Amino acid sequence: MKDIKIKVNDLSLYYGEKKALNEITMEIPANKVTALIGPSGCGKSTFLRCINRMNDLIPNVSIKGEMLVEGIDIYNKNVDVVNIRKKIGMVFQKSNPFPKSIYENIAYGPRINGIKDKTQLDEIVETSLRQAAIWDELKDRLDDSALGLSGGQQQRLCIGRTLAVSPDIILMDEPASALDPISTSKIEELIHQLKEQYTIIIVTHNMQQAARTSDQTAFFYMGNLIEMGKTNSIFTNPVQKQTEDYITGRFG
Repeated sequence: MKDIKIKVNDLSLYYGEKKALNEITMEIPANKVTALIGPSGCGKSTFLRCINRMNDLIPNVSIKGEMLVEGIDIYNKNVDVVNIRKKIGMVFQKSNPFPKSIYENIAYGPRINGIKDKTQLDEIVETSLRQAAIWDELKDRLDDSALGLSGGQQQRLCIGRTLAVSPDIILMDEPASALDPISTSKIEELIHQLKEQYTIIIVTHNMQQAARTSDQTAFFYMGNLIEMGKTNSIFTNPVQKQTEDYITGRFG
């Protein structure tokens, strides 16, 4: 199926002996927003980090099962991890701009990937900041330190930095949890615009945010995928009682 971007088959993850993800099987469609919800410690961020192999950096982690991105199992030993991380961008909960100028934050990734031409870099910086809906706010401040921006601006800058290396998939781990309501709504608007070009997977604690931004929702509980479906169905007519209890605030 052409419109399935990621296919996960029986994926389990262990920290040493402890099983943190239990045989997760799901399909993530292209150019849609998929929200991962569930109580703290249920495995949703761990699962998100499986998609760009960030769990590789943690000692004693082992993974079984398949994670197919466009039909290629990214856990196959012949796969180039650097290439995977280039195609799959990540935006973290806490904005983490580099202690450099706004311009250099965006140009950093393209430079590492061999782009040296100033005109080309200028173009990438402008395009990425426009896509991150922050060009008009920053275009006269490109030489200023990124650390002088507000929290919401820093987070949009980090989204722009992710876009600068032309990923296919964007992972977002609670991207608005540290932000005020106005900045949060800007990030949500941005997610809505970006899905035309990218496949987006977002971990969120905020039910309303999942309902507002996503096309489909997956509910995790204690390392298991309990239920997954169209967001509207999950929120109005969940199949599993556990899902209903979580969404209505009876537990979690």
